[in-house]
Amino acid sequence: MALFNFKKTAVEKTVNLAGGEAFVMTPELELASLVLTSFAQEQFYRDQKASFDDLAKAMSKCAPEFVAKTGVYARREFGMRSITHALAAELASGASGQAWAKSFYDKIINRPDDMLEIAAYYKAKGGKNLPNAMKKGFASAFDRFDAYQLAKYRGENKALKLVDLVNLVRPVPTAKNADGLKALVEGTLRNTETWEAKLTQAGQKAESDEEKMDLKAAAWTELVKGNRLGYFALVRNLRNILEQAPELTPSVCAQLVNKDRIRQSLVLPFRLVVAYKQLDSNNSQARQVREYLSKAIDIACQNIPALENTLVVVDNSGSMGMRMAKSEMTYAEMGALFGMALAKRSNADLMEFGDTARYIKFNLSDSAIEFSANFQGLNKVGHGTNFHSIFEKAQKRYDRIVIFSDMQGWVHYTNPTTALATYKRRTGANPYIYSFDLAGYGSLQFPERNVFALAGFSEKVFDLMRVLETDRHALVNKIKSVAL
Repeated sequence: MALFNFKKTAVEKTVNLAGGEAFVMTPELELASLVLTSFAQEQFYRDQKASFDDLAKAMSKCAPEFVAKTGVYARREFGMRSITHALAAELASGASGQAWAKSFYDKIINRPDDMLEIAAYYKAKGGKNLPNAMKKGFASAFDRFDAYQLAKYRGENKALKLVDLVNLVRPVPTAKNADGLKALVEGTLRNTETWEAKLTQAGQKAESDEEKMDLKAAAWTELVKGNRLGYFALVRNLRNILEQAPELTPSVCAQLVNKDRIRQSLVLPFRLVVAYKQLDSNNSQARQVREYLSKAIDIACQNIPALENTLVVVDNSGSMGMRMAKSEMTYAEMGALFGMALAKRSNADLMEFGDTARYIKFNLSDSAIEFSANFQGLNKVGHGTNFHSIFEKAQKRYDRIVIFSDMQGWVHYTNPTTALATYKRRTGANPYIYSFDLAGYGSLQFPERNVFALAGFSEKVFDLMRVLETDRHALVNKIKSVAL
């Protein structure tokens, strides 16, 4: 959101990871962009170690309290896990002695294994004893977890087990967790009620392949009909359920489009695309489930604002073909998913760009998930990253231009400010530009005052678009408003 000083003498240029000219983000925006888009996996222009190194550098430029709020915001609102684990561990020294430190280490925990991952990262980086604030925060977080959750995430095969953490932080038992903690410490707590346990038990009890299928079908029926399968687990197991218990298709479809479950799950929309791609369209039940996955995407993205007179642009360059988070989905597909959802919501013009740019014809009834799945295969613009081409191809005066990209422009090796200026003169436009950084590489393509840089794979990021045109600093201000 252009959070740098816009005085001419203070706009700092840099070179992006592709070697092209770019502009430096403010430290706060750089940190937010990295944390909201990084799954700590290898990317096209950055490997896993570099991601963690960049995180440490970005954190060092920001006030510790802002770093803490960024971590809580990313974990609670966007469901980001590994990168927030690293942030919490790296922040240990900066949080030391701060009044908010205990609360931070409590609030950044959403599941019991969050504590295990943070502690393991801290020890791997050379930390010996967990800081007092971390121990106190973890002890408080245990209050939220019952025996079922403690059993599910006890980490029995991990180097650091949940029981080890209990012995380290010594949580005070509550009515909710007393029985579970006691059984965990005594070594009698077992994971018997989760979907993983139910399916394992079904396999162990069976004496034949036919009986195994029957028992697994019964286990899926118990889990699905009893609403005991979490939304993310449901999405992950769609193919197994359809193969082993196809009669559950109507129940599965109904749960996929349950608005409350979608909202509460923190499932990232791209997980729905991955599930969609894994289902066989030649199977009748699978076709029905794919239809409901498409509807689920529309529900997940229903808070996208309607923006009048808007151009939506999706990067289809080579680097956008990198897969995300060890999944089958690429950054290009992610951009296409949100791009089509926004274009449909706003009845906007749609464009793809690479070496060149072109307008894409679509119908308002088109499926965003299907468009996403087919986007790269229909590339007609080449595989470079030429931001200039967007403004050279734009044919009319737009009030807003929304760009989904990894921001690694390199064609001509110069930023597109001249092309943008020419477009403005040619059309008389002075558009707001929403720049969605899908990879969090940490640079901008525009120094414009009307540019809003956003990041994140959740539909929640669109909430910010409602206020950006009156508050340029909406993302950073949203983070600053987080209570520790």
